[in-house]
Amino acid sequence: MTPIVSIIMGSTSDLPILEKAAAFLDQMEVPFEMNALSAHRTPAQVEEFARNAKSRGIKVIIAAAGMAAALPGVIAAMTPLPVIGVPINSTLDGQDALLSIVMMPPGISVATVGINAGLNAAVMAVQMLALSDEALAARFDGYRAKLQDKIVKANADLKEVKYNFKTN
Repeated sequence: MTPIVSIIMGSTSDLPILEKAAAFLDQMEVPFEMNALSAHRTPAQVEEFARNAKSRGIKVIIAAAGMAAALPGVIAAMTPLPVIGVPINSTLDGQDALLSIVMMPPGISVATVGINAGLNAAVMAVQMLALSDEALAARFDGYRAKLQDKIVKANADLKEVKYNFKTN
């Protein structure tokens, strides 16, 4: 099975954030790979990865990084593939990573999700892939329906909560 999504992390300390992305891709039956690469500590390997990702069949890259958070932007500079950046909260409440990832120069874009939002990065990757994969689109529609059902049930449960001055 050839991976079509690549999850890249600056170090394995980012794995707890990206486990949610991996679990969601697994649930959606999307083949993926996971690697640790550092824009600062392994720049040659990052370049090799980015330049060869498309020819290996990768369609979307999820790249997570904290602090200076150069990894998503460096990868985006070297591949035509969409890159989804996940800022990691490692210092400054993750604001440094968020700003580093989101403030890309014109022509080199990185789609950026919220701080530590690995799950949303995978959701965005699936949405992109579902544009040309009807079976994946159907699985994603089922996931979204379950999200709706969960809120409908929560609202019904709230109606049963009693307070003296609650009117509904």
